[in-house]
Amino acid sequence: MVEPGGPHADGPRLMKNKEYRHLIRPLHGELVQLQEWVKSTGSRVCIVFEGRDTAGKGGVIKAMTERVSPRVFRVVALTAPTDREKSQMYIQRYLPHLPAAGEVVIFDRSWYNRAGVERVMGFCTEEEAQHFLQITPMVEHAIAKSGVILLKYWLEVSDSQQTARLRSRIDDPRKIWKLSDLDLDSYSRWYDYSRARDDMFHLTDTGWAPWFVVNNDDKKRGRLNVISHLLQQVPYERMERPDVTLPKRQKRHGYTEPTQPLHWIPTPY
Repeated sequence: MVEPGGPHADGPRLMKNKEYRHLIRPLHGELVQLQEWVKSTGSRVCIVFEGRDTAGKGGVIKAMTERVSPRVFRVVALTAPTDREKSQMYIQRYLPHLPAAGEVVIFDRSWYNRAGVERVMGFCTEEEAQHFLQITPMVEHAIAKSGVILLKYWLEVSDSQQTARLRSRIDDPRKIWKLSDLDLDSYSRWYDYSRARDDMFHLTDTGWAPWFVVNNDDKKRGRLNVISHLLQQVPYERMERPDVTLPKRQKRHGYTEPTQPLHWIPTPY
């Protein structure tokens, strides 16, 4: 488990972008193969991403989905619950988003909010958190028994990396939207989150839905490692590619370009 200092203090160098793009290309090709297998077989895959603030969940998900169809790889990132949703059974708002046949659903944070941020920040009672931790393995067992391939990833970063990433959000106008008051409050509660994480692992790491932990101090290596691991967990088979030949284009048959002036955008680049 990565704690203050982290294993990357004297670890491998950060991966360069050129090396990363070279290594991720074949993995993207395999994700397309997985996609075609899921579509062909009607399989259902559910991937849960959790982790510390700034752990890089969004970057991993973007790397996974940038070359596949959003109609197959569907990302679910729920907002704060409405008053109506607060009155429901806790898991209820998540169940409609589980995959149907031919879908890969990716949860950018999930029902495990209750075990993490809700518990640490006091958005639920300790009794509610403990009840969640007790019943979640049974719920996930039912999901897995229904035929869903359920994968749970926890992205971990060292405290020094979290500090650097939060500072970069403060200083970079492109990232300031990622910084919330909750992030700042959570930052001061490093060990409260560590204890909550440890309890979550202890009670919800099961044979049918284990937690896979990812060291993401180096975001590029982390993305490659997650995708590589994911491809090993899903028993997909490479689908035969049909021979494709572009057809001939039709002849002009008197077509002329329109004389109507069009509103072309400026081309400063």
